[in-house]
Amino acid sequence: MKKNLLSIVILALLIVNIVLTAIMMFSVVGINKKTASVVGNIASVLQLETTKPKTEEGEEEVSLENTKVYDIEDQLIIPLKNSNDGITHYAAIHVSLSMNMLHEDYATYGETIAEKKSLIKGEINGVIGGYTIEEIQQQAGIDTAKAEILKSIQGIFDSDFIYNVTISDVVFQ
Repeated sequence: MKKNLLSIVILALLIVNIVLTAIMMFSVVGINKKTASVVGNIASVLQLETTKPKTEEGEEEVSLENTKVYDIEDQLIIPLKNSNDGITHYAAIHVSLSMNMLHEDYATYGETIAEKKSLIKGEINGVIGGYTIEEIQQQAGIDTAKAEILKSIQGIFDSDFIYNVTISDVVFQ
């Protein structure tokens, strides 16, 4: 009789455990869905990417074999905005543009980009010349300038076939 009574108690406890586990699972799943929805809404407001990394414009990364690099000039010497020290400073930089050869606008602008070289140089001079030496010497300043140059050049062509700007050989005076 003791074995049967003990078996009935164990069975009752197992049933109570299963019921409580089911109740807990349904409540956790509901809260988890609400939390995921809130996180998704916050990410969309902040424009965070929750999927595969993409470029800023939302297109997939361009492979190296589909990239054409255009060097603006050997070196651009750009006067910088006056800083507090009263000395005129200059930046000597080398700028390269990365173009997506698979983009539909590459056929229109990519092969004849050399004809627009003076417009591109003017935009680069305008952006870099808007920084003081203290601002541009920091990596964040260079990154911000690259983003501004890219946006400005894409505005000239009204296209995003140019997807990256590289600034190298940077020397400040």
